[in-house]
Amino acid sequence: MPCCVQKFIVKKMAYHHLWILLFCLQTCLEAAGSDTDIFIVNGILGESATFPLNIQPSQKVTIISWHSKTSVAFVKPGNFGEEPIVTITHQNYHERISVSGQNYNLELRNLRIEDSGIYKADINVETSKVTTTRSYNLQVYRRLEKPKITQSFVTSVNSTCNVTLMCSVDKEEKNVTYSWSPRGEEGNVLQIFQTPDNQEETYTCTAWNPVSNNSDSISAQQLCADITMTPHTRHTGLMSGLAVLSVLIVILPSVVLFLLCKKGEGRRFSHKVNVEMYLHFSGIEVSYPRWGGNVLCSRELVFLDSSVPHLTLSQKDSPDYCITLP
Repeated sequence: MPCCVQKFIVKKMAYHHLWILLFCLQTCLEAAGSDTDIFIVNGILGESATFPLNIQPSQKVTIISWHSKTSVAFVKPGNFGEEPIVTITHQNYHERISVSGQNYNLELRNLRIEDSGIYKADINVETSKVTTTRSYNLQVYRRLEKPKITQSFVTSVNSTCNVTLMCSVDKEEKNVTYSWSPRGEEGNVLQIFQTPDNQEETYTCTAWNPVSNNSDSISAQQLCADITMTPHTRHTGLMSGLAVLSVLIVILPSVVLFLLCKKGEGRRFSHKVNVEMYLHFSGIEVSYPRWGGNVLCSRELVFLDSSVPHLTLSQKDSPDYCITLP
């Protein structure tokens, strides 16, 4: 191989290794200057959350820049050991941010749901020419209210109560998990097969989110009250119910018929009294009136005007005249 070719190959390999070395150096510098880990910060709605920086006094901070969806704030050291100077750069964070003078930890107060998101702090110190970046994931949650237990698909077969319990919170919340005791099961649904011999158990559902938990309970007696009877008791109750139903079927029609008859009798009696009073005030004296059902017969009725409403005057085979009541 010619000498010039050998020199070219050696020079090319040297350039190749140099680029690899420069790439590794750049990667190391980026790793040193940026903390790629994202710290989870959980906060409670309306309360405070802290972003820990834990900067030591020996590091001598020059400036810290906080930003999220927008710029948040700039932090500079105070004069002569005073508290850091905080400059708010977005109105959403006005009067809600404070910074510790000991370690530059940032506190965000009166948390809102919309505060959730990624926050970054670019840290510059005198002892290093590299900017260090810390990243945080803030999640704001509500304190959980008492969950609600509802039951569905209740069936009873051979004195066994089959119930499906569902546990839920009123408001739709993120990252909510559920657990049941004493079963130790996870999830918001619990399937129960309960027998009359085991009615003392109490089932408790606990709802959890990263900042709080709450629970509710229900007893087996509430779930399976309809199967706590023994088969003998249920048979006796069924026979008693059939007996009462039979008595009602026999007596009720008789009572209704009796009331209808009494009503009819009262109507006829009322008609009779009204007719006799009408005849009396009309100056017609009826001698020896004879009532036959709803018919009044007498010879004197011949003087009665047959056009009187509601009265029908007729003459039978006998000399008597009769009024037929409606």
